[in-house]
Amino acid sequence: MSVLSVNLAENSYDIVIEPGALASLGERCRSVGLKGMAAVISNPTVIALYGAAVQKSLESAGFTVAHIEMPDGEEFKNSTTLNKIYDDLLAAGIDRSSFVVALGGGVVGDVAGYAAATWMRGIPFVQVPTTLLAQVDSSVGGKTGIDHPKGKNLIGAFYQPRLVLIDVNTLSTLDERQFRAGLAEVIKYGVIADSQFFEFIETNSSAVLAMNADILIKIIHRSCQLKSQVVEQDEKEAGLRAVLNYGHTLGHAFESISGYCTLVHGEAVAIGMVLAARVSLAKGLCSQVDLLRIVDLLSVYGLPVEVPPYERQQLLDAVAADKKSKGGSITFICNRGIGMYAMSQHTPDELLILSRLEA
Repeated sequence: MSVLSVNLAENSYDIVIEPGALASLGERCRSVGLKGMAAVISNPTVIALYGAAVQKSLESAGFTVAHIEMPDGEEFKNSTTLNKIYDDLLAAGIDRSSFVVALGGGVVGDVAGYAAATWMRGIPFVQVPTTLLAQVDSSVGGKTGIDHPKGKNLIGAFYQPRLVLIDVNTLSTLDERQFRAGLAEVIKYGVIADSQFFEFIETNSSAVLAMNADILIKIIHRSCQLKSQVVEQDEKEAGLRAVLNYGHTLGHAFESISGYCTLVHGEAVAIGMVLAARVSLAKGLCSQVDLLRIVDLLSVYGLPVEVPPYERQQLLDAVAADKKSKGGSITFICNRGIGMYAMSQHTPDELLILSRLEA
């Protein structure tokens, strides 16, 4: 078992990483002071796989459980889904003495977390991520929210969980595409924060793709550790935390213009990292060798590195809608070699030129 503490004063919490951790969910919820009813929010696929185990664990610890289902997919991360969850919370009798359990991937975690943040002005919630992307990224740090038709994650709140419980055994039921997509976020941490971690991911690709349990625990632990270190210094993205958006500015734009259907999040981030590395090269922050290492590693893990078709104005509009856009300029995250980052300011037009999207 691996336990990491995210130190945020009164908002501090632990990240527990352990095979079979679902069985301990109820007792761990009790140990952090949760009580009352537990609203388990998930999608039909995950509830079918793990709903019974989660219910058993919670009920064994004395909690009453209500299951609330939401549709599966980024296209359902919207206000319609959120309002349906509010209806179900009301029908289940979830009040201010209750709590929410977000059981699933990043979409479930974001929407369920935002529902918890806003239901009766905020009730506690627990993250139980079941996808690699959620385990290494979205479940940690307290970003919750929904998408708007004009842009990704434009509606949301910083709202920290009481606990993050990561059962690595859940990855055994994850489809290959989603597993590989999660590796994009893992690679991101190496590119911007830890060159030795990047090398570890390079040299252990066969074991990672074979889902070796020991290797998975190591990469999940280090990813959560690196993210936690940033979040502890900048909980609400006043400055430093923006570095975690490496690959996301242009990645989110392609995800948005695809209608959140063609690309899954990790695939969009992979493409965004290639483009961010091109910008970094153009600015003299990294070498051609660095760029090729990033592209090669993404390719080894089966992630897309080619830019999908797009309309120029549609892409510009999507980039301009980015949350980091201020006064027409965007705080863009570059890689400084491998293992370090740099921030720069650019207009959407400049980004298209520097990333070689536009000659």
